[in-house]
Order: sequence, then structure tokens, then C-alpha cells
Amino acid sequence: MKREFNFDIIDEIKNRWSPRAFSNEEIKKEDLLAMLEAARYAPSCFNEQPWKFILSYELDDLNLIRSVLVDSNRLWADKAPAFISILAKKRFDFDGRDNFWAKFDTGTAWGYLSLEGEKRGLVTHAMGGFKKELAKERLNIPEEYELIAVVAIGKLGNREELATDALKEQEEPGSRKALEEIYMEGKFK
Repeated sequence: MKREFNFDIIDEIKNRWSPRAFSNEEIKKEDLLAMLEAARYAPSCFNEQPWKFILSYELDDLNLIRSVLVDSNRLWADKAPAFISILAKKRFDFDGRDNFWAKFDTGTAWGYLSLEGEKRGLVTHAMGGFKKELAKERLNIPEEYELIAVVAIGKLGNREELATDALKEQEEPGSRKALEEIYMEGKFK
């Protein structure tokens, strides 16, 4: 599907999508760290920066992450040469109150991370399909954090190598609602 844009926006946004076909080509740790550097500069409520990231690219760490994915994600994500697990801190550091904006802020950091990956020729696919309690245990996640997503990262692979025809058919950038469908002026209508 060809995406159509109403305005000229940055190329990384135009080109970014969430493929499932990954090449098992190794990627540079430097590129992964640059993606985390981009995430580090995302804005956040009270400059709290509630995010933490767990980087997995060594074989044992990759196998650990793969072990907590649901089967439907593991089916395609097994080839990804790296993962970043994204966590949000539930409470503010400065006063201990619930941070209702933590997931919003962490999602913004994920956006920055994915766009930096795109700039570096990497593709990303964020997943919510993981076994939450098992992931918490195996990744040693403390109670004050919540695992929000696991992101598969790598070079774009060959769609024909995906395990099922259904996955092969889905392997294209997704459609988007028309601009007029997602905003209103003045108040909700």
C-alpha cells in the first residue's frame, strides 16, 4: 500500500512502519545506543523521564526475550537481532504520587527511538504481545516499573521468509485514517 501525505514531513516519519520480516544480519551496538540517546531526549512531565530500557542483543539475552513473547509474535520476531524492552516508572520521583503521564511520556520516547532507528537504516516493531508476569520475573523488573512494550529491531528482511501466508500478506505499511478523521477545531464534535 502506498501511503499518501497531505504535507511534506520528515522522511523518517514517511518511511517508518512496523515490519515483521527481519534479516538476521548483525547490527551495530553503536546504532542501538544512538536510538536510546534519541529516546533520552524525549520531553516528559516535570522532566521526570520515567522510562527505562533493557537492551538485548547477546544470544542469551535474545533467547530470554524470545521466551516471554506470545507465540504469535515469536513466530516472526525470532529472527530479530536485537530487542529493546521499554519500561515506565509508575510514580513520580519528586513526590511519590502516581505518574499518570508516564506511559504517554514513555510512548514519546519510543517514537524518538524508532525514528532514529529509521534514520540509521533499521526497522522497528513494537509489541504488546508478551507474557507480562513471566517477563517481569525473567527480566528482573522491580515493582515500581511496568513493562510497556518489547521492540524488535533489525534490518528489513524478506517477506517470503515469514512463516505463514497471513504474515506475508500483512507485510506492508499500514493505512492511516484521513487527517480530517483525527482532529477537530475548538471542541470535540
